[in-house]
Amino acid sequence: MTQRPLVVPFNEIDLSRLPEVGGKNASIGELIRALAPTGVRVPDGFAITAEAFRRHLAQQDTAKAIYDDLDRVDVHDVECVARAGLRARERVCALPLPVELREEILSAYHRLARQYEEADTDVAVRSSATAEDLPAASFAGQHESYLNVRGDEALLQAVRDCMASLFTDRAIVYRAERGYSHRDVALSVGVQKMVRSDLASAGVIFTLDTESGHRGVVTITGSWGLGESVVKGRVNPDETWVFKATLAEGKRAIIKRDRGDKAVRLRYGAANEAATVEEAVPEAERRRLVLTDDEALTLARWAVAIEAHYAARAGRPTPMDIEWAKDGKSGRLFIVQARPETVQSQARSARIEIFHMHGKGRVLAVGKSVGARVGAGIARVIRSAAELGSFRDGEVLVAPSTDPDWEPVLRRAAAVVTEQGGRTCHAAIVSREMGLPCVVGTGNATSVVRTGAEVTVSAAEGDEGRVYEGRLAFEREELDPASLPIPRVPVMLNVGDPRNAFNLSSLPSAGVGLARLEFVVSSWIGVHPMALIHPERLDPEVAAQVRERAQGFATPAEFFVDRLATGVAQIAAAFHPRPVIVRFSDFKTNEYAGLLGGRPFEPIESNPMIGFRGASRYYDERYREAFGLECAAIRRVRVDLGLRNVKVMIPFCRTLTEAQRVVDEMAKHSLCRGQDELEIYVMCEIPNNVILATEFAAIFDGFSIGSNDLTQLTLGVDRDSELLAHIFDERDPGVKKMIQMVTAAAHAAGRKVGLCGQAPSDHPEFATFLADTGLDSISVTADALPNVVRQLAGPGLAPTS
Repeated sequence: MTQRPLVVPFNEIDLSRLPEVGGKNASIGELIRALAPTGVRVPDGFAITAEAFRRHLAQQDTAKAIYDDLDRVDVHDVECVARAGLRARERVCALPLPVELREEILSAYHRLARQYEEADTDVAVRSSATAEDLPAASFAGQHESYLNVRGDEALLQAVRDCMASLFTDRAIVYRAERGYSHRDVALSVGVQKMVRSDLASAGVIFTLDTESGHRGVVTITGSWGLGESVVKGRVNPDETWVFKATLAEGKRAIIKRDRGDKAVRLRYGAANEAATVEEAVPEAERRRLVLTDDEALTLARWAVAIEAHYAARAGRPTPMDIEWAKDGKSGRLFIVQARPETVQSQARSARIEIFHMHGKGRVLAVGKSVGARVGAGIARVIRSAAELGSFRDGEVLVAPSTDPDWEPVLRRAAAVVTEQGGRTCHAAIVSREMGLPCVVGTGNATSVVRTGAEVTVSAAEGDEGRVYEGRLAFEREELDPASLPIPRVPVMLNVGDPRNAFNLSSLPSAGVGLARLEFVVSSWIGVHPMALIHPERLDPEVAAQVRERAQGFATPAEFFVDRLATGVAQIAAAFHPRPVIVRFSDFKTNEYAGLLGGRPFEPIESNPMIGFRGASRYYDERYREAFGLECAAIRRVRVDLGLRNVKVMIPFCRTLTEAQRVVDEMAKHSLCRGQDELEIYVMCEIPNNVILATEFAAIFDGFSIGSNDLTQLTLGVDRDSELLAHIFDERDPGVKKMIQMVTAAAHAAGRKVGLCGQAPSDHPEFATFLADTGLDSISVTADALPNVVRQLAGPGLAPTS
């Protein structure tokens, strides 16, 4: 019988050898063999096989002693697991490596050193379990890795320690709770040339949105130093999102960039230090992004290529979880690991889980949301592993970060909150896998949340996760899109927050009928655009705050354009190729004045609701330059990013002259109607839009009825007036007549008409009237969509309860 190999070079390995070398090593070999020739750089190395592990444990009947011991372990008893795990690891480490294995390891290591022309070359020694990276489980962080390993004896010791890590407490519990037999899982060890990312940066890539499961994006996280800081959640990393569809068209398809604080980094230790040392990152470096746009796009292209290769091999879509590193000496990028993603890609149900917060409470901490869920319970602040014994089932775990050793208690938690880490850290990965609401990177949770206090953790309010004081009311709704009827009129969504777009895109909508620019301005920018263009008109203290907001961008104006463009781009990418109608800003003067730096640029009006707002601002000297920035952002989205599904809309356009002036102003900024398929819509909010609908139709491509303002101006009722609230009603016969008139005139002119007001969301029966009128689309809020769709069930489809 042919003897099984003990050591195999990566270039002789592919995915078919997973039982011999484990998922991690099989994947590295696959990358080197199949993708390195296409330009994807992967550091070389070799695998020490599962057979080598078994031979090591066969000495002195060690395997039997370990597994018999584990058979008696109660995995719900933390102390029992700890004792058994320690005994197992001590047994593995007490054995000398078999002579033949030792010789083969050193021979392969010396060949690798010659290949890289470095005696005692630095390598990473990583575990690769034979059940690892299978579709049902990630095994994230279960076993150990050792970095900056140099020299023969250090390598042999790291290999033995790596083998022993099959029996970490967390790995024992993980296998038992997922039904893996301890005896059926062996451990291969990978030895890979280190990338000097301690002198540069490293991170993680997913070829989907980890929160919504949307497969149209590549998400890249990164921080300074070795990648362990990102994986283990020790830092709040940078985030970059790249849209796959327009990346394939050669566009610079970066739709999101968030700068993390990157407070610490892991570097090589000096001669008198450990192999790796954590150090603080200087403030200037923390403010810099770790990747240039070109580097992020390169990594995204590699990630898409890796995903396509794995999908072709598997015969099905295969989203990937990839680790990257940048070499600080050569400046080159590398892929160091790749494995199939194991949470969103394995979701078996098409049902959509939606959480609605009903209660209100004081916000204690804010971070990045993970899991799109809500949980509540008594908080337990845990600062070190020594305190884990105090944790009780159903509590909310609050910690600086979660080490993989903590996993046995994670699954007993109602929610998880950390001060450090990004969406690709261990806490985030495990929380997704366990279905836990999680908020990472809060920065202050352990100091503002006290043990014993009741808290509510919401990861279901968009990109921003919140920890609320008290146990707040919330509702969980489960929706099966397949159960909804097909409406006789297309139903679209009103979307304000880009951070919710990818979650909302899975709802059965015809696109976005209203995306409000002012929401992006207020929540993502927070600065009056004219203050960014003319900071000299600001008080020194306010000017300093404005400069602080815009730090890291070439100019303050570029800060505005970039943030606005990426906000719009996320909505457009989430719903692509469905249409997304983006309305230019429609702040009132009092709302604009409330933005940072806004007061010097805004007049004081007694009734801003019908004052200097909408179209009237765009060509006026008091705002014209700022409108130019809005146009620049939209052009960037449509031209540079390639998201041509974006249409634009002009709000509160009072006269035909004003309409033409706005269209002409847009053309000055290279937004020309019809060019690159650009469509320009106008809001129908003013009786004059109805009366002159035929003439407005000659200037615009369509109408969108804003029922709130149209009702206000038809009935002569300030919609904010509490005294006249009983009169304000979109269902008034006069308002309905206005809607019928503009629809008929627009259709006669060959123009489409939609409605994006609040009325059908508040009154689903109003949607029936709109459908009977012949509107081309109705746009509603996400929570109203199911009921409106049921109300508009097509012929033969009765509304369902």
